[in-house]
Amino acid sequence: MPWLAVAAGGALGALARYGSVRLLTAWLGPAFPYGTLAVNVIGSGVAGWLFVRLVESGGGSETLRALLIVGFLGAFTTFSAFSVETLRLFDAGHVGLAAFNVIANLVLCLCGAALGVGLARALGA
Repeated sequence: MPWLAVAAGGALGALARYGSVRLLTAWLGPAFPYGTLAVNVIGSGVAGWLFVRLVESGGGSETLRALLIVGFLGAFTTFSAFSVETLRLFDAGHVGLAAFNVIANLVLCLCGAALGVGLARALGA
């Protein structure tokens, strides 16, 4: 059953990422990968929350964890797109934006995960 949960969550997470990235790119323009940054930060925050709620507290089944954390969030967030987009910025001569993308993803994703963990713990997960 966990294998099917990963597959279902992955399909939904990939669709959610695709739609989110397209929406933010249409809204903010293609000059910087805002969509990828947003899904990575949001996904990190939700992953932190779910880690506390489902893993740390023992409140979730293996299937639920597989569906939400491994499947949905694994497909919703994207390290590969972040890597390619950073190289694209670098190759286009936008070294400062490429460096900003690396720093922003690292710092904001860690902060998002910490915020999710902190909120879940504070609210009595």
